[in-house]
Amino acid sequence: MSGAGEAVRTTCPYCGVGCGINVAVDPDGGVRVAGDKQHPANYGRLCSKGAALGETLSLDDRLLYPEIAGRRVSWDEALDAVATGFRQALAEHGPDAVAFYVSGQLLTEDYYVANKLMKGCLGGANIDTNSRLCMSSSVVGHKRAFGMDTVPGCYEDLEEADVIVLVGSNLAWCHPVLYQRILAARERRAGKPKLVVIDPRRTTTCDVAETHLPLKPGSDTVLFDGLLVHLYQQDRLDSEFLENHVAEFWPAYRAAKEVAPNVPTVAAKTGLPESDIAEFYGLWSRTRKVVTVYSQGVNQSAHGSDKVNAIINCHLATGRIGQPGMGPFSVTGQPNAMGGREVGGLANQLAAHMDFAPEDVERVRRFWRAPAIATRPGLKAVELFQAVADGKIKALWIMGTNPVVSLPDADAARTALQRCPLVVVSDAVADTDTVRLAHVKLPALTWGEKDGTVTNSERRISRQRTFLPQPGEAKPDWWAVTQVARRLGFADQFPFESPAAIFREHAALSGFENEGRRDFDISAFAELVDAGYDTLQPVQWPLPRGATVGETRLFGMGGFFTADGKARCIAVGERAPAYAVDDSFPLVLNSGRIRDQWHTMTRTGKTARLTGHIPEPYVEIHPVDALASGVSENMLARVHSRWGEMIVRVRTNPEQQPGNVFVPMHWGSPLAPRGRVNAVVNPVVDPLSGQPESKHTPVRVQAYRPRWHGFLLSRVAIEPPAVEYRVSVREQACWRYELAGETAADDWPAWARSVLGDDSAWEWLEFADVGTGRYRGAVLVDGRLQACLFVAPTHELPLRNWLAGLFAVQELGTAERASLLAGRPGGGQRDCGRIVCACFGVGLNTLTTAIRERGLTTPEAIGATLKAGTNCGSCVPELRQLIAQG
Repeated sequence: MSGAGEAVRTTCPYCGVGCGINVAVDPDGGVRVAGDKQHPANYGRLCSKGAALGETLSLDDRLLYPEIAGRRVSWDEALDAVATGFRQALAEHGPDAVAFYVSGQLLTEDYYVANKLMKGCLGGANIDTNSRLCMSSSVVGHKRAFGMDTVPGCYEDLEEADVIVLVGSNLAWCHPVLYQRILAARERRAGKPKLVVIDPRRTTTCDVAETHLPLKPGSDTVLFDGLLVHLYQQDRLDSEFLENHVAEFWPAYRAAKEVAPNVPTVAAKTGLPESDIAEFYGLWSRTRKVVTVYSQGVNQSAHGSDKVNAIINCHLATGRIGQPGMGPFSVTGQPNAMGGREVGGLANQLAAHMDFAPEDVERVRRFWRAPAIATRPGLKAVELFQAVADGKIKALWIMGTNPVVSLPDADAARTALQRCPLVVVSDAVADTDTVRLAHVKLPALTWGEKDGTVTNSERRISRQRTFLPQPGEAKPDWWAVTQVARRLGFADQFPFESPAAIFREHAALSGFENEGRRDFDISAFAELVDAGYDTLQPVQWPLPRGATVGETRLFGMGGFFTADGKARCIAVGERAPAYAVDDSFPLVLNSGRIRDQWHTMTRTGKTARLTGHIPEPYVEIHPVDALASGVSENMLARVHSRWGEMIVRVRTNPEQQPGNVFVPMHWGSPLAPRGRVNAVVNPVVDPLSGQPESKHTPVRVQAYRPRWHGFLLSRVAIEPPAVEYRVSVREQACWRYELAGETAADDWPAWARSVLGDDSAWEWLEFADVGTGRYRGAVLVDGRLQACLFVAPTHELPLRNWLAGLFAVQELGTAERASLLAGRPGGGQRDCGRIVCACFGVGLNTLTTAIRERGLTTPEAIGATLKAGTNCGSCVPELRQLIAQG
């Protein structure tokens, strides 16, 4: 841990970009965060989430002590219970009856010991990771094409390309630092790289793109099969590269031609205009330096693996791979999804990019001196939880993830855990949907407290370093796993006393009997001393023994990890989503991320800076579909599927593709009990990767008409009333609770007191209209606003932002008291509106006023005046929209 004021170089815990961060801890315990200008992933840039990390480190929501059945216990008692439970399940039911479900939030060292315990000592392979949900289709695509799960390129390729094709990637919101690097390159290179966005939605990423192709959901393979056919027909193939370095092109071409023989056929199947397809094909074919970036819109599909290979086929056929500015590029969603793949954290991997081939099993067994090596793949995430539901898995250890929110058909995941005899959860957070179901809770360290390594999307290993003390009795995940392993009799295999020792063994295994046959090799670090580990600089792999610099790019001259050294083109035939829309469920649900939130909001939901832009779960719907569904802007709606339902706020958007709706993935029960989108998402998975089809579930949208709507603001956090719709939102100086219920109170003043409490020292300001069902009440303590409640029969209620601002006033004056009950700001009071720029807290009304009154016509002018858009740049597309609206 660093001393006060001493800067620590660490790595961001959010997405797979892997940004470097400099952290300084002040003498008073405050934490200052800045981008690391020397880190090659971000060169000092941070997104809104990374910039707000210092505001998410409070301990008020933390799990700090071990618990069994809700009772605080010692670590020894908790670890004994875990070991006893797993030992009993193994003895009575065998290795297939136990499982681990881990996370891309784990550090590589945590991942390594968990994988070693399960696959090397317990004898089974039922360890899978939430990374299954975001990048496993890419793993399959890489392995089928390259022989190994190898990312061939690097971030510099995004800056050196002449064309970047973004497929199923809202890069501006989900990987904003990479998006800003691309925009900076365009400034330097007179508009290059050109951007093509392929996405059913018109997202923020389309803001500066030259082309947006809003194809029909699920038709990606048709588009890229058609591109492969076009490349052949226009004589754009690299015959030399194909001859020397690629096999099975002709079966892939014949399959593509059967699906997409010409542009009119592609147009009919994708819903795109022929002219747009022809223009895209022409641009791709005549531009040598093309990078195709893809993310969840490709991976999260019943045929995600084939979508990946359809893209890779085009790059292999033209030799556009492994050279500066060209290649297919999978951008991952988690900070250590790549590290998990390296150690074997997926159920169908063994370790160090080795699978379950007999020679690999024997090799790993000898290296680990494994008493009970797994010999076949285990269960992938969705089927693993189905096995829990079926009673086949008797003991499950979940580490650092929240599957009751993140898995598809999430209510089924909840039911499965309720049936499991032993559920152990290691987590840093005391209250999540998953932690609520744990029999044993183990308090884990989180970012700033733990120490280890992560690997980003370009194969770059970076250090996460400690700069905060360990709170309560929280411990590293690797330590907890090691302690359980020793209790199970595997002390010889788990001698580890530090993450550096684990990293050395991980590095040694990567080079063990490798001799260049496997891509993942960091054996240069096999004898790294502790001091070298402490000062380890960001480095790309492979880095075999004796090397000092990692490989930036791979496959530019062939050298694929197959028996003959050649890559494989994969035949991709007709593919369609598993479930089609029908009269009962006429709309396609697409789920995904939003700009300022991440995963299930256990960290980002803690700071008002990140909740201000989009405070509630919502459904984005085209106005025509909204009219047909009987919903309108800002009202509440039910989103139903065959698997479940949710209640969300309606946002109409004419740029949303008709027939499709979008709902963000982030909210769980602690913040929004009815806002879990994965309760609605279908559980179909890709048959090869096991990745769920999170982008295509048939749904219907219907108006939700409660008896009353309301919101409550409170200076202190309270237990929100148990009404049908409630969402908790962190504001700067208060908590906000959006409410709606199906049973109206007979006496709203009494109801307010039952929720907020009452005290003789409190001053109540109230207005009630029994006839219309309206109520406005406020509590003042020593003239300072303590809480307020507004209730109405419809969703049309006072604006929240200016009311939340009153909590910063030391004592309310007469005018402010009057406007409080009137429900609108009085003269001289300002309402900045909803937050647009999270980095500097600039609101919508502030922006529109400045644009109108000061004649601001560019984002740069807005930045110079209000600072908005000058940090991470994520809000710049919205600034352009506001300028266009005048």
